[in-house]
Amino acid sequence: MSIVLTERFRRAYAQLPPDIRKKVKKTLCLLDSSPRHPSLRVHQVRGTNGIYEARVDLQYRLTFTFAGDDLILRNVDNHDECLKNP
Repeated sequence: MSIVLTERFRRAYAQLPPDIRKKVKKTLCLLDSSPRHPSLRVHQVRGTNGIYEARVDLQYRLTFTFAGDDLILRNVDNHDECLKNP
């Protein structure tokens, strides 16, 4: 599986505090090795078709979709902001 970063994800990631960026990197490593890792708590975003969220920490989430063998990262932000526009 390869991980694809959208431009939106890149912009959102660049605005995160350094400590959260470090947690996002750890989350991406877990996603790459096992998208169903229990600490990620991956589940489909309610009201969407094929958009999933993963936990970065208690406050931050990232959203993604699957396209064939690719995992496409869509957004990363605090929980409420991320899920307003996954």
